Amino acid sequence: MEHVYASIDIGSDSIKVVVCDLYQNHLNLLAATSVPSKGIKKGLIINPELAKESIVKALKETEAMLGVRIKKVIATVPCHFSDYKLIKGSCKVSGDLITGNDIIDSYKDGIKKEIALNEEFVTVVPIDFKINDKTVIKDPKNFPGQTLMGRAMMVTVPKKNVYSVASVIESIGIELSDISVGSIGDINSFKNEQISKAISAVINIGAEITTVSLYNKGIPVSTKIINAGGKDIDKDLAYMYRITTEDARKIKENFALAHKKNANKKDYYEVNDIEGKKIKISQYHASEVAYSRINDILLAAKNELGGLTNKQIQYIIVTGGISNMIDFELCLNDTMFSAKKGDVKLVGLRNNKYSTAIGNIIYFLNTLKLKGMDYSMLSEDDMDKLSSPDKSNNDETVLGKVFNYFFGE
Repeated sequence: MEHVYASIDIGSDSIKVVVCDLYQNHLNLLAATSVPSKGIKKGLIINPELAKESIVKALKETEAMLGVRIKKVIATVPCHFSDYKLIKGSCKVSGDLITGNDIIDSYKDGIKKEIALNEEFVTVVPIDFKINDKTVIKDPKNFPGQTLMGRAMMVTVPKKNVYSVASVIESIGIELSDISVGSIGDINSFKNEQISKAISAVINIGAEITTVSLYNKGIPVSTKIINAGGKDIDKDLAYMYRITTEDARKIKENFALAHKKNANKKDYYEVNDIEGKKIKISQYHASEVAYSRINDILLAAKNELGGLTNKQIQYIIVTGGISNMIDFELCLNDTMFSAKKGDVKLVGLRNNKYSTAIGNIIYFLNTLKLKGMDYSMLSEDDMDKLSSPDKSNNDETVLGKVFNYFFGE
């Protein structure tokens, strides 16, 4: 175990925390938690105290798995009204060879010129660098040069998006190592060599909102928000059968399929309606309701993509918790023939609702590499606790907890 990184994704339906370690350039899952969220509406914190309670619960559950306290995190901030600006900056190289500090300096001028007073800087996504106004390169570190010009996509959001998250996180005594937005996390969860050379998009269907992000060669260029998500299926089922939204959610998560094609007309779910009368809902009809809403969301996302670019989008990836539903791929076949369901490939965590949290760790690591920095979110003492089991109680060791997490489900 070399370095440990923690990421938190604050959503309207749940708080997701993911902790990974980087060992021999390979990312390994140590712990992951998802707890119901409160005080958050459409991705925005509307009640800081309730949100704080949810975040504390998620962190405590994660810490119980690890056996150490989480002190630093990467946090996702709301992407509402996010802006993407191409920036260019240059600097004189400070020594004989280009360093990570020179890379940072090359961006500073461009950031100052482009950022507005009401905006908060989130990050810059590197595009390329030019050494001595001639050589274009992706990573200029350790190359000789006198001047360095950097191009990047600067991501900003309204100040309240950052401060609402930062104030709650820091009130718990947690340090923010970095912030990010969902569009960056999602693309880094799924990016490969092909996507890095193409025009692509990621559609993340959340609980109350769906984000539609466009990328050029893996660089985010635009994000739109649709005010619809997985909870709308709950509302549709509740309205259709006059049941509570809690029962409707259970039907969606445990019984209904995303598409009606393979649903069983003779398989029934028994539930009491709001008047206490017992009713039976067939899997086919429950799936029909789910399919209708999913279809509407996908069509709306498709229309948003059409408005973002008139160029052909080679890769469209759909993620979010709803994409985990059985037969979700059939919905994509009906609405967007080129779209594919996302596939989170971190061993032990094959669940698309974690795509943003995982991707933010990957992006953070890539940023550290470009800057030539070495960084871990745990101290050496905490690392020793994490990697050294307590022999007095083998069933409660950290390694035992991690083993149970991997194989206990």
